[in-house]
Amino acid sequence: MAPFTHVSRDRPTRFSDGLYGVLYVGREFETALFETMYHHARFMADTNQDPGWTSRFRELVTDVTATLHDCRVLPATDPVLSPDDYAAAQALGSRLRAAGADGVVYPSVRNHGGECVGLFYPDLASAPVQARHLDYHWDGARVDYYRVAGTGDVFAVTA
Repeated sequence: MAPFTHVSRDRPTRFSDGLYGVLYVGREFETALFETMYHHARFMADTNQDPGWTSRFRELVTDVTATLHDCRVLPATDPVLSPDDYAAAQALGSRLRAAGADGVVYPSVRNHGGECVGLFYPDLASAPVQARHLDYHWDGARVDYYRVAGTGDVFAVTA
């Protein structure tokens, strides 16, 4: 529920300017990992945080039942898929949500070959199960390691 209760114009996302919430889900663990590491690194850089182990993240595995607008058919150069400028994607999200759409499916721009969905309503994700807890290491410029809290295993981020 957090994406739908903690909305703010100060925290826009790919398919929302912050006026409404969107739940973002990666089809596979690696895609969710790379997407969250990217956004965490942006936050850490924007707030000038010192290097070190930072926030704990929880992997949530959920079922998605929705009819989604398919952005996977767009060319990689389409502005909706821009890695950093979300203006076109936010405009599309606003139009789709106003028309009653459930959400979008789109190629990850952080994990080549990965797919993501953006859900406009919380009831489209069901049966969430908490899985791994992860810690991210911030080196001052990017997330360079992640640690699985339950096992202590540490993995270098190479992409």
